[in-house]
Amino acid sequence: MRIVIIWVLVLVGFQFQMSTSHVSEISRKSFSEGFVFGTATSAYQYEGAAKEDGRGPTIWDKFSHSFGNIIDFSNADFTVDQYHRYNEDIQLMKDMGMDAYRFSIAWSRIFPNGSGEINQAGIDHYNNLINALLAKGIVPYVTLYHWDLPQALADKYNGWLNPQIIKDFAIYAETCFQKFGDRVKHWITFNEPHTFVIQGYDLGLHAPGRCSINIFCKAGNSATEPYIVTHNVLLAHATVVDIYRKRYKSKQHGALGISLDVSWYKPLSNSTKNIEATQRALDFQLGWFMDPLFFGDYPSSMKNRVGSRLPTFSKAEAYLVRGSLDFVGINHYTTSYVKSNSTDLIGIPVNDSIADSGAIILPYKSGQPIGERAASVWLYIFPEGIRSLMNYIKHKYGNPLVIITENGMDDPNDPFTSFKDAIQDKKRIKYHSSYLSNLLASIKEDGCNVRGYFAWSLTDNWEWSAGYTSRFGLYFVDYKDNLKRYPKQSVQWFKNFLTS
Repeated sequence: MRIVIIWVLVLVGFQFQMSTSHVSEISRKSFSEGFVFGTATSAYQYEGAAKEDGRGPTIWDKFSHSFGNIIDFSNADFTVDQYHRYNEDIQLMKDMGMDAYRFSIAWSRIFPNGSGEINQAGIDHYNNLINALLAKGIVPYVTLYHWDLPQALADKYNGWLNPQIIKDFAIYAETCFQKFGDRVKHWITFNEPHTFVIQGYDLGLHAPGRCSINIFCKAGNSATEPYIVTHNVLLAHATVVDIYRKRYKSKQHGALGISLDVSWYKPLSNSTKNIEATQRALDFQLGWFMDPLFFGDYPSSMKNRVGSRLPTFSKAEAYLVRGSLDFVGINHYTTSYVKSNSTDLIGIPVNDSIADSGAIILPYKSGQPIGERAASVWLYIFPEGIRSLMNYIKHKYGNPLVIITENGMDDPNDPFTSFKDAIQDKKRIKYHSSYLSNLLASIKEDGCNVRGYFAWSLTDNWEWSAGYTSRFGLYFVDYKDNLKRYPKQSVQWFKNFLTS
């Protein structure tokens, strides 16, 4: 009974208390000494140079070049060309006063075929990037996997659906430790596994485009594949952490974590059904990964509702997975309402992880949006959500070390918006200011153990299935004029925030 009361307080009671608390006039000095501020990117969205220096094709190359998968029919062959312009972009970070840069390594630049022979040109590129960051006093935070699986492994054995991927990912990760670990002290194994599992293996809207509930999917099983992929991802993560701790940590003194995408959820009403559905929504997004990492097993709601379709951990696997992280990376953008779904997804009999949760996610209540919308249809601005989420993690998982590895909002890439108006991003300034204020309150007033914040993203870039229709960057990229970078107003805001 006590546990039920605690979660009612977390899901409902904290909402009012937190929404009435705010922090004004914040700056870097408002945060504790050593708190890290940075920007975040990913290789596939930024690098370009898709066919240069031995890089092998990825599942996103195949997916983005297949007709109809990207809203503006674009691809990331060139994107913002950071592969060649990293020195310029590092100077932009330095000018803002950022402490750190979170980027990902493209697996297919290290192993063009996913395994086998190492591509030295790829090693050289990331050595040069890391050295250039350190020369400017910027700390590298390296993500090993940001969705760009080498196509060769998908062709060979269906990638993340096959346990063989655990071994190949471990070899790739250990190669990165060997080549870069003397300078990289902060590693993130996976970025947003929940997103690439759901979008890639349940809905079929992201690479590799597998599903059984979408008529455009040519292969897949939405009822089972998301759970199989997640299980292999967790075991791959834990295997890599185990390798690092046994072979490299004593010499390299680094830390490993994982970045999880997490929305905050509010019950549509205070009814028991909606409160329980809100907890299930959290279980099927955050708990799906956090519970195994902290408790060695999946949430009970998932086991009860998914049944035999949910893989099980052996005792040895549970021991390996539990505790296999030094920090939790949280990618947080938005908050939604939750309503209990007592039937199936929109009333249609479906077996998939979304229907399994028995929770309907809604941005509106009584016709009113939960907050102002950004350009993306899923991103509604609700700053208090980050504070509620930090408290939820604190109470459920024992206040682990958390780093906000992504937070930000997008504007539309509107051809009718003038350049002058595009760089006047007052909404973005308000977004970061208000989210950081609530994050600070979670630390100072609530005692949440948060040590870093990475804004997504450094520049405008290629935004997966949205292509170039969405602009998340602090810097505006002119796609029509040699990809020139221009500071938006938010750059000056961050400069003032970080230097005051």
